Amino acid sequence: MRVLIDGDASPIKEIAIKVCQKYEICCIIYMDYAHEYDSDYAKIIYCDKGKDSVDLKIGNDCNKDDIIVTQDYGLATLVLSKGATVLHNNGFVIDNSNIDTLLEARYIGSKLRNKVKIKGPRKRTNDDDLRFEKKLNELLGG
Repeated sequence: MRVLIDGDASPIKEIAIKVCQKYEICCIIYMDYAHEYDSDYAKIIYCDKGKDSVDLKIGNDCNKDDIIVTQDYGLATLVLSKGATVLHNNGFVIDNSNIDTLLEARYIGSKLRNKVKIKGPRKRTNDDDLRFEKKLNELLGG
């Protein structure tokens, strides 16, 4: 089992590394060359710049027993088809029972944004971080 993180815009890298270190689980962070990150514990894999380069690399690298951390529903769909577990940055599991609803909501939101100005996502809170940490601990056996 490994934890693979879609790291370009991920706000939970430090939390995930801390939890992985606690359980001595391999943690790999994927990001494109436009970003920089350093960790004494996690392995960093840099990908070409491009819209889906990180997603494709994670999709190719993931295994059935891996936990993929992302807020990208397209990537979630890709890795679910390989049997991986998907944990959203806000601490909920994305699985076959909710992915269609999440994709539909994303599609509808995209259509609305083309017609009217709507607010972006709410600001991340400490509760989001705590929820993520709790769920990752649960998934890793804690």
